Amino acid sequence: MQNLAATWGTVLVLLAMGLVSFLLLTGTPMSVVAEWCSTRLQPLLQRSPGLREADLDPTLFDANGDPRVVDAGTGEITPQITAQADEPAAEEESVYIDLSDRAESAREPEPEEPAVEAEESGFDTEAIKPFVNVPNMETAAPAEPDLDVRPPEGSSWVLPPMALLSRSASKQVDTGKVEARGRLLEAALAEHGVETRLVGMTVGPTVTRFELELGRGVKVSKVTSLQNDIAYAMASPDVRILAPIPGRQAIGVEVPNTDRDVVAVGDILASDEARKATHPLEVAVGRDINGRSIMMNLATMPHILIAGQTGAGKSSGLNSIITSIMMRATPDQVRMVLIDPKRVEMGQYDRIPHLLTAPVTDPKKAANALAWAVREMERRYDLLSEVGFRDITGYNAAVEAGEIEPKLGELDDDGTPKSYRALPFILVVVDELADLMMVAARDVEESVCRLAQMARAVGIHLVIATQRPSVNVITGLIKANVPARIAFKVSSLTDSRVILDQQGAERLVGRGDLLMQGPSSATANRIQGCWVEESEVRKIVKHWRAQAQQVTYDDGVAVDGSGTPARASVGAATGGEQLAIEVPPQPVASITDDRPAGFAGGDEDDELLMQAVELVVNSQLGSTSMLQRKLRVGFARAGRLMDLLEEKGVVGPSEGSKARAVNMSPEQLEQLKAQM
Repeated sequence: MQNLAATWGTVLVLLAMGLVSFLLLTGTPMSVVAEWCSTRLQPLLQRSPGLREADLDPTLFDANGDPRVVDAGTGEITPQITAQADEPAAEEESVYIDLSDRAESAREPEPEEPAVEAEESGFDTEAIKPFVNVPNMETAAPAEPDLDVRPPEGSSWVLPPMALLSRSASKQVDTGKVEARGRLLEAALAEHGVETRLVGMTVGPTVTRFELELGRGVKVSKVTSLQNDIAYAMASPDVRILAPIPGRQAIGVEVPNTDRDVVAVGDILASDEARKATHPLEVAVGRDINGRSIMMNLATMPHILIAGQTGAGKSSGLNSIITSIMMRATPDQVRMVLIDPKRVEMGQYDRIPHLLTAPVTDPKKAANALAWAVREMERRYDLLSEVGFRDITGYNAAVEAGEIEPKLGELDDDGTPKSYRALPFILVVVDELADLMMVAARDVEESVCRLAQMARAVGIHLVIATQRPSVNVITGLIKANVPARIAFKVSSLTDSRVILDQQGAERLVGRGDLLMQGPSSATANRIQGCWVEESEVRKIVKHWRAQAQQVTYDDGVAVDGSGTPARASVGAATGGEQLAIEVPPQPVASITDDRPAGFAGGDEDDELLMQAVELVVNSQLGSTSMLQRKLRVGFARAGRLMDLLEEKGVVGPSEGSKARAVNMSPEQLEQLKAQM
């Protein structure tokens, strides 16, 4: 019996294991097996002896034909609760069930593969096709007459036509190649273990920006650390990474284009942005990566610092600014002082009516020109205080409306009744600050800082450029007082931080590629600077020279305080309305010919010269540094006084570092005073 039980037990166990294995392999649930067994046993029970269908109590079976549960103690049928289906089930025509079909249909749906990948990567299940943004950079035809800017009403000046400026040709962009480069960037990051997804591409005139979303858990610093690896994979000399793009949850990788577009000044000045700009100091800067034309209002900057290495496009940017002024503003609105120590950049603008003096090329005279701007600023503040206005805009509006009337009996210096006239904006452009700092660093820094702090309200604005952005040139005081910056390509990260207080300029590609940082923005905007041909500049200059046959310069701009008073600062050129408030224009004269007629006079500067004569003669020491200490003036002004003393015969010529010989004795000085 034991052997028999062991044998049958083994058989039953094997059968049970086989049945369980069959159910697991086929994926058949136990409910299907129970239902199949029920349908098989019910006909057998109905065909059994003594259990015919007519003799069966219908209460012993439920609606499905399954026997009800009977309580063993009481013999009562336990009620069964059945959930009501939404729709009545149809009657089955056959009691046979195909187990394989039911099992196949009863399998639970397996999760889709894309959903698993989305959970692992953190991206959405839907595949997003990246967009390729190709901005429309086409410009209007140069012959359209409505593109010309009209001068103010009542002005006798005629602005140059837009036809003098050429336009750049539009180019077609192969979006397929752009997307292929984006996929290459995506694959390069994946090789370094950085999971990203390309969501967009923007094709600019200089660079293409690829926008990438990071996978879940990927740090932004991991992307920025692969800057050189990305440049290698993209076969590019350099790339710039925006981590993140301002205002977006994406990383931007800017890769230089193999075929760059040229942005002409005519393209910017003919754009909608230029037509909407009404201020005379609105100038063309270039076009950003989104194809938007960028105009810059120098009055709101209010001063700007420009830096970049040789060949980066700094001089082209200055020429674009000056050209924009000549195309959009009359001499009644804007006057300029051009300081060009290189002697070759701004000579082409000579004899245009916008200039207050000829382009200044001597660094010593350039320091004097900045000092003149400070004196002009103080004079304008006195004028605004006299009439009760806060800034030049309100003053000019009141003058045009005739709201300012001089007091009865008040006369100008020439004896004529005093009248108030509009003040033009004054733009001081310095091409190379480094040369000025080498000659007269103290005087230049002091003048620049004073103008930067106070000159905005009276309409005097600075544009300062340098190709050597070192701390010796762009000092802390200058940086603190000149908030707006434009950085072209520089040679090192240190230079970028000097000009922008952040990195990025060393990653530019040159030829007009720049970063512009506004006075109230901490983020630099990448722009392709505009280009102006020299032939176009000559045509515009010729247009203005034809309207001003004889140009009258202000004699007191490029000389120091010992020359002509600065109150003749806004004498207008022939052909335009006279704008001088105090003194009418002087005859045309070179700035080097301005000399005092004698040692005495009613002017403060003549008194300063007389003090210098007394100091030198009484001490018998012809030293410039002594004049600096005793008279409390800068080096440039003290040197100028010493040169004047040499011309008058008071001291001898310079002998290097030695003091000059004094040719006049104290007795001779007393005799000269008695004669005067």
